Order: sequence, then C-alpha cells, then structure tokens
Amino acid sequence: MATTFTAAEQPGVRVGFLRREARAAAVVFAAIVAASAVAGVVWGFLAPAEQLLVIDPDRGAALTGESTHRFDAVAIFVLIGLVTAVLTAAAGWRWRRARGPVLLLGLLAGSALGSSVMRWVGEAVAQQRHTRPPHPAVHTIVEFAPTVEGWSALLVQPLFAGLVVLILAALSTTDDLGTGHHLPFGGNPPQPPAFAPGQFGSDITYGPYGGTQPFGPRDPVVPFEPADSVPETDRTQ
Repeated sequence: MATTFTAAEQPGVRVGFLRREARAAAVVFAAIVAASAVAGVVWGFLAPAEQLLVIDPDRGAALTGESTHRFDAVAIFVLIGLVTAVLTAAAGWRWRRARGPVLLLGLLAGSALGSSVMRWVGEAVAQQRHTRPPHPAVHTIVEFAPTVEGWSALLVQPLFAGLVVLILAALSTTDDLGTGHHLPFGGNPPQPPAFAPGQFGSDITYGPYGGTQPFGPRDPVVPFEPADSVPETDRTQ
C-alpha cells in the first residue's frame, strides 16, 4: 500500500505572526493619527480667516473677496490631507515584514480617524489665532476663524492612502510583497504530498487484468502463433 508523506503543521506559527501584524498595524495607526494632528496644526496656521465689517451690533458684512476664503480653507485642508496620506502610506509600506491585509486595515483606520483629528486640531488652532470680541464695535473689522465645512473633505486622506498602497502592491515584483511569507498570516504554503511505493509493489492496476505489478525484471515477450498453424510437436512425428 502506498505511503503518504506530509509536512508537519505548526498551529502556533500563524497565531504568533497574526499578533505581530496586529502590533504593527497598531503602531501604524497611532503614528498616522499623530501625524494628522501635526498636519492639523499646519492647517490652522495656513488657512486664511474671513474678515467682516461690523455694520450693526450683531451684524457684519463680508469684505470684497473675503467670502472665497471659506473655499480656500477647505482646499488647503484637502491638499494637506492628500500629502499626509501619501507620506504615511509610503512610510507604512516601508515596513516590509508587516505588509499585508492587517497593516492595510490599520492604515485605513488611522487615516480615517486622522482626517477627523486634523480637522479638530486645526479648527482649535485657528480659533486661538483668530479670536474676536463677543460684542465688537460698529464699523470695526473682525475675523472669523476658518472651518472645514462638510464631511466629503474628510474622505480624501483614507482614499488616497488606500490608493497609494494599491499602486505599491501592484508594482511589487514578488507574490509575497517582499515579506518572505507565502501566506497572508505567516507560515509556508502547503507542500504537495509525496507518494512512495509499498514494500512489494505498486497499487496501480492495468485495465481489466487487475492485480498488482511487482517491481523487477519483466518476463521475455513470447510471440503469439497463428490459429491455423501446426504445433511443432506434430511436425516432428
């Protein structure tokens, strides 16, 4: 009977590798959130404020061209988020041994939360830079701190982070993305079973004849005689 040889399984390999990937994804997540907070501070200093002229104690009129600063603030936010996404995704991809689906999830989650953190930090910095009195005098000019209106601007950072990883994975020349692991969560690919013949022969049967064919020299081939031929013993008599 044939004997099958298989590679020994190691159940702890994938669990340990998954833990390492989860720790790497957590580090990338925290780093992206921290980088987004720094980007929010940059936006708070770059985003322009909107200036208004106080015409009544509780009313103001925007000066010429100042209303466009609301668009400028959102545009600057989108560009900073794009740059942050490209840099953080490229830096995370440099962690060669951690590349994989878990790292991608950490990167996307960090970028999604990071865009919101960038908005909160940036608006807080802008509020501190552009303070205005609660009851300004008439015919004075006051500044309104910039804000990020709408939620669509928050999608730029995670979308571009995922796009960068997709492009880098497509440009990779190896199936394992350079990690050295052939499976998503560690371990080696399954090895094809190796079959060895039994002790006395092979289990392979040949057509309707059945049975097994032992290994060794075959019997010499004996030609068949025609049916109407006379046996050699009859010829001698």
